[in-house]
Amino acid sequence: MKQYQLAIIGGGAAAFAAATKAADLNVGKVIMINSGLPIGGTCINVGCVPSKVLLEIGAKLYYPWNPGFKSLQSSAIQIKPRVNIAEIINEKDEIVESLRQSNYRDVVSALKNVEFVEGRGRFVSSNAVEIIAQTSRTIEADKFIVATGSRAAIPPIKGIEKVKYLTNIEALSLKTVPERLLVLGGGPLGLEFAQMYRHFGSDVLLIEMEKRVLPLEEPEVSREIQRALEDEGIQFMTSSKLLEISSNGQLKHAKVDRGGDVVELDFDEILIATGVKPNTNGLNLESGIVKTSRRGFIETDEYLRTANPDIYAAGDCVGKMALETVAAKEGAIAAENALTGSAKAINYEQIPHAVFTTPQVASVGITEAELMRRIKVCSCRTVPISSIPKGRALREKHGIVKLVINPHNAEVVGVGIVSPNASEMIHEATLAIRNKMTIYDLIDTVHVFPTFSEGLKIAALAFTRDVSKMSCCIG
Repeated sequence: MKQYQLAIIGGGAAAFAAATKAADLNVGKVIMINSGLPIGGTCINVGCVPSKVLLEIGAKLYYPWNPGFKSLQSSAIQIKPRVNIAEIINEKDEIVESLRQSNYRDVVSALKNVEFVEGRGRFVSSNAVEIIAQTSRTIEADKFIVATGSRAAIPPIKGIEKVKYLTNIEALSLKTVPERLLVLGGGPLGLEFAQMYRHFGSDVLLIEMEKRVLPLEEPEVSREIQRALEDEGIQFMTSSKLLEISSNGQLKHAKVDRGGDVVELDFDEILIATGVKPNTNGLNLESGIVKTSRRGFIETDEYLRTANPDIYAAGDCVGKMALETVAAKEGAIAAENALTGSAKAINYEQIPHAVFTTPQVASVGITEAELMRRIKVCSCRTVPISSIPKGRALREKHGIVKLVINPHNAEVVGVGIVSPNASEMIHEATLAIRNKMTIYDLIDTVHVFPTFSEGLKIAALAFTRDVSKMSCCIG
């Protein structure tokens, strides 16, 4: 038997889930080897948690001055609140540190037979890892899990190497609010930071190469969230490519190909939000007989096992879905499969995801286009937020619920939502897809009135009747 039963390279969500599962299984000694970001990885340090804190602070600054009700548009508030970004960042840091302590440091110290070390791990053979730290050593283990996460991918733009740019890390700790912010990338991260800094007072322009933002979502979802953000003053250039960037002191300059026309722009800061690349360089994976893709992501089978049957991988470095929830699920499954010989797999189509703009975006399942590709036929309904009594009562201008069903059996296979609380609403849709429920199951379920969650029932009813001519109290 080796020195450790399990060695985990990484200290983020996937690594912690793997260590927790190993401790629950009581298999023996486990070691976690962390480097790069502090304990907890991307989510707690430079991802989910700090970004949601800043989004919420920005919303509380912005919306009192932009209420949806006519009676409040000349409100009693006379003094616009001061935006002290330094104080905001300090409070964000306090919240992050508190959660880092309670959810990671305290947790790992309580895990049975789990050793946590700070150091860079690299394979030196198929069953041994060198830990490079103040006191370096080499350890052997029966099984390994690589969970090293990812970092921002910087596209090959002319002049980018000479310009100081922002990634999500720097954008979460700015000392001043940029007067003009250019956001490159219209995915979840780009949209969230665009709205965050718009609420803090920046003029924001977002550039996206694809025809629409959130190009993997339903077209109706993309259009609706873009309209909502445009109403708040965010400008968009879709079907556009950043050709060149330069810097002259504090001022930055960009040349953008917008549908064949070259547009020149001046701005103060640029945020690169064009995806991620895996943290797999320096792991010496070839010594572990682990294969990677052309982009560097670790190749695994459905059980998260690499080409070496004793080495598994989980989280962003695998490249399936860059979500904390997915990383944690993969980490737990990888540990269980590695240590018990089970053969668990993940159905990624049953995993919901959300964008925490206002309104929020959330979806689960497959899109209309994907269902058409698979079975050549589909049935869909999209209802506006104004068809939901709660939306109308609160004068919500933007929002939709789209249901995609298999017309052969009325089973719900995909849901896309733009709405307040969409990240909460999507869980009913997730359960519906996971349990192969039909629109009639949603219709037959009594929902609380008035709620945004009723939107799922109303979208289901839209398959059977004209919901624009329907009482609030239909059973």
